[in-house]
Amino acid sequence: MGGGLPAGEVIGVIDSEGGCAEWVFPAAPEAVRTARSAVRGTLRGWGLDDVGDIAALLVSELVTNALRHATGPIGVRVVRRRPAGADGVLLVEVSDPLPDPPRARVARPGDEDGRGLQLVASSARRWGTRPGAAGKTVWFELAVPE
Repeated sequence: MGGGLPAGEVIGVIDSEGGCAEWVFPAAPEAVRTARSAVRGTLRGWGLDDVGDIAALLVSELVTNALRHATGPIGVRVVRRRPAGADGVLLVEVSDPLPDPPRARVARPGDEDGRGLQLVASSARRWGTRPGAAGKTVWFELAVPE
């Protein structure tokens, strides 16, 4: 699934069939565009076009936050889950080496930033953060059609 991504913009791709894909991007501005493209392309390949745009938008917000506040590589992981007797779920995770959890804030009308986590919270089924071995992961879930 990593095909079609510009060379030099992805540190590593861990890709598997079966509903899971992972990438590691350098902490560089191109990571936002490349992560968005990777997620959208993967979801298209899985037949999940219905959630591709919103997933790509939310990934853009979280990767942008990681670039703004952390240094070091940024991990992106998407997992398609099909729990028995429940709607399908797309889990999306963005990891960075900064251990501090993100802080949602209320952006004023004239502010140029500060809306990313509000967008995630209002668009995702669920979202949250968890500490990692080296840093943190911000995650969100989207309902997917079966």
